[in-house]
Amino acid sequence: MTTRRRSGALAAAGLVLLTTGCGIRATTVPVDVGPAPSRVSCDTPAPGPSGGGGVQGFRATVELVCGSQLVGVERIVPVPEKRPAKEPVVLVAQALLEALERTPSTEERDAGFSTGVPTGLGAVAPRAGDPAGTLRLSRRPEDLPPVALAQIVCTFAGSEAVSADAGPVVLGGPDADPPRSFECTDAVRTRPEAASTLGEIVRPGGAQSPSRTP
Repeated sequence: MTTRRRSGALAAAGLVLLTTGCGIRATTVPVDVGPAPSRVSCDTPAPGPSGGGGVQGFRATVELVCGSQLVGVERIVPVPEKRPAKEPVVLVAQALLEALERTPSTEERDAGFSTGVPTGLGAVAPRAGDPAGTLRLSRRPEDLPPVALAQIVCTFAGSEAVSADAGPVVLGGPDADPPRSFECTDAVRTRPEAASTLGEIVRPGGAQSPSRTP
């Protein structure tokens, strides 16, 4: 038994010497070296021409994803050819949604930009009794991916035609559910994937009720 213990000790000592001689320190603790450095530039390209050929458009800032954050990109946004409603606010909201849905240009993709807004999303006129400033979408806001909703909220919040001030954006779905308010905060812009998709209920008088998770 003594001989076996001495042999085991000598073997362990030899292993330590070998690893020390190779410059490797034995450890059982995982080492977190952090994420690989990002190589995307997130440089916002200059807006291109409005398109010509009689196409109407307006200058706006749309929020795209770059480096896991929201970054505003200035664009010339064309007015939708198929106008879903007569209200100017709804038309502008529809144009901004289509701009967010559109695949970024080659120049934007090279700079690291992408979008999470699904295609086919539309702006819907508010229902009777909705609070002032309400915009409804063809899908319920809480059913959208957090990144997509964050892009929409921050794009709408930055549009003077949609949001008269820098306050919350009031969004609803196509059904009779009450609209909810959403804010474009620094936390939402920095971590859009963690943004809540359930805002506070807004009553017609402007009062807000605490949100409740179903």
